Amino acid sequence: QALTTIRQAASAYKTKGNARITATGHTDTSGTEAYNMALSLRRANAVKDALVREGVPATNIAVLGRGEQGLLVQTGPNVREPQNRRVEIVIQ
Repeated sequence: QALTTIRQAASAYKTKGNARITATGHTDTSGTEAYNMALSLRRANAVKDALVREGVPATNIAVLGRGEQGLLVQTGPNVREPQNRRVEIVIQ
């Protein structure tokens, strides 16, 4: 499913022409804040690498890590929530 989403994003980028893509990584609240910030960046960079493999120029992709900020499902500390482990792709 993730690969399908990445392919759709790459296709949308190509259709739009000279667009910018932002890949923003997120985590759940399990683990330390510092670990989660680094993990969110690794997730976003993995999506960037996949987009590049699909033909999107690396220079047109911005990568952000938000760590535990911006939870999709609000939880307390140290809660494993799969929906919070994600990368959001925005094409502008």
